[in-house]
Amino acid sequence: QVQLVESGGGLVQAGGSLRLSCAASGHIFSWYAMGWWRQAPGKEREFVAGISSSGGTKDYGNSVKGRFTISRDTAKNTVYLQMNSLKPEDTAVYYCARANRVTANPFEYDYWGQGTQVTVSS
Repeated sequence: QVQLVESGGGLVQAGGSLRLSCAASGHIFSWYAMGWWRQAPGKEREFVAGISSSGGTKDYGNSVKGRFTISRDTAKNTVYLQMNSLKPEDTAVYYCARANRVTANPFEYDYWGQGTQVTVSS
């Protein structure tokens, strides 16, 4: 079965950096686009970044453009989210998910990981 397992979350001070990883298994990783989403307490799930199956197309949510970078390593079946210049408002549970294309529509994602907590202190 398809599994997505996130890691790399934690507590960091404002201005710091973290790199999240999402290890995929149970499907042909190179066939699918991948995305990162986040959800803060009391807020809706928010699109953070997406990357196409080839890695050639990337998209970012407006709130993270210029600070976050998504990438993928097909040999390792892993997608990454490098987060720089972190702000307290980036605090959320971060999820990776699978889709057939790069999209900010959550209904186009068919598998989700369990999430990893990122907390940014001021």
